[in-house]
This record gives sequence, structure tokens and C-alpha cells, in this order.
Amino acid sequence: MTAARGRTGRPPLTEARRTEVRREIARAAVDLFVAHGVTATTGEQIGRAVGLSARTVWRYFPSKESCVTPLFSAGIATLTGFLREWPPGQPLDRALDAWLTTGPDLAGGPDEVTVRALVRLTRTEPGLRAVWLQTYDEAEPAFARALAERAGLPPDDLRVTIRAAMFNAALRAAVEHYAWRDASAQGKQGDQGEQAGHPTAERELEATLRQALTAAAEGVR
Repeated sequence: MTAARGRTGRPPLTEARRTEVRREIARAAVDLFVAHGVTATTGEQIGRAVGLSARTVWRYFPSKESCVTPLFSAGIATLTGFLREWPPGQPLDRALDAWLTTGPDLAGGPDEVTVRALVRLTRTEPGLRAVWLQTYDEAEPAFARALAERAGLPPDDLRVTIRAAMFNAALRAAVEHYAWRDASAQGKQGDQGEQAGHPTAERELEATLRQALTAAAEGVR
């Protein structure tokens, strides 16, 4: 009697582990991009930082610039969840207070100072800029579904489409405004706050998001 042939080699990764590997690659890519620039960073360096080969990195991402996608997308996911849970008839500022109290991962992974540096790179690095804009292009339908569910409307309703576009534009504008502000304008106190656990940067990012989302929500009930 011949024994059944079992599967040999490394067992397949679970979806949770694949997600975590993607995040590890993303964090390593961000650190290298910020420290050395995109052009000077290679797939081999990104892989080496997380104990993988460049070939494995390319199995997860088609390009080195796309490695940061999970960090951009994570921030989108937190807002989508917020829009879905925002109770109809409740003022946005009250809902935002409850949302921020729970400690949402607004930055989508790395600390706020690194996020600021990464988003600044999207202004000068065309490859990163393309990934940044594509993330928001793909986010808009998710915002529409969340707002449609909240309002009891079909996702393709024109009112939903417009509101989703407003929130999408507000989120991107807020993060870019936060990232591209003149660093010297923050003053010495802001720099000290960022170095000591980044509380000032976190508060500034939250305040900017609050202002932008409140502006976008005018007329949305």
C-alpha cells in the first residue's frame, strides 16, 4: 500500500499573515524612501529590511512605489468605517469626538512625522504620486457605499456620489495640507512635541482632518 502523497515545502500563508507581511514591507519601504529617497531605494533593500528576497517583494507589489499602498489604504479604511457608523441626524462634530476618542489609526501605520515625510514625497516623486492618487480614486466607491448605507439610498444615487467625492477630496486635501505645511512654521515647540512621542503632530493631524471633514459635511444629514 502506497502512502498518500502529502504537500511538501512551506505551508501557504493565511490571509491575516499575508496582510501583515504587506504591512511589514510597506513600513520598510517608507523608512527607506524617507531616509534615502525613492530612486536610491531598491527592491533588494526593501526585502532585506524584512527578511525577504526581492523576488518575494514583487509577489506582493508590482513596483517599489506601490509598496506603500497598505499605509495609504489603512487611513481610507478608518474613514470608511466612521462614515458607515455615523448615526443619521447626529452632528458631525459629536460623531467625530466619539470616533477620535476610540483612537482610530488616522495615519494608517507609521507615526505622524513619518506620514508627513511620506506624503511630502508624493509631491516630488511621480511614482508615489500615482499610487497616492490611485488610492483615493479607489476609495471613493467605498465612501459612496458607506454613505448610501447610512442614508438608505442606492450607492449609485447622484447625491451619494457627490457626497462621497466631497469626503474623498476633503480627506486628501487635509492630509496634504498637514504634510506640506512649512515645517519652520511649526516653531520650536512643535518640533519638541514631535520628538517626544509626536503628540503635537498627532493633535495637528486630527485637527486638520476635523476641519476638512466638517467642511465637507455641510449639508449632509
